[in-house]
Amino acid sequence: MGVQVDRERCVGAGMCALTAPDVFTQDDDGLSEVLPGRAETTGGHPLVGEAVRACPVGAVALSAD
Repeated sequence: MGVQVDRERCVGAGMCALTAPDVFTQDDDGLSEVLPGRAETTGGHPLVGEAVRACPVGAVALSAD
């Protein structure tokens, strides 16, 4: 299981990066993104689920792949 950020939906609140900074970051425009190499390996990360719940616009989601 992995995680993804819908950058069209993201408003740059940064809750995911604050919750799981070793998985998420924000680009120069303030939009969230998954750190390189972390998208497919984060399903078991203890704070990813919390980051999904913390996103105020639902831009962060777990993925099946």
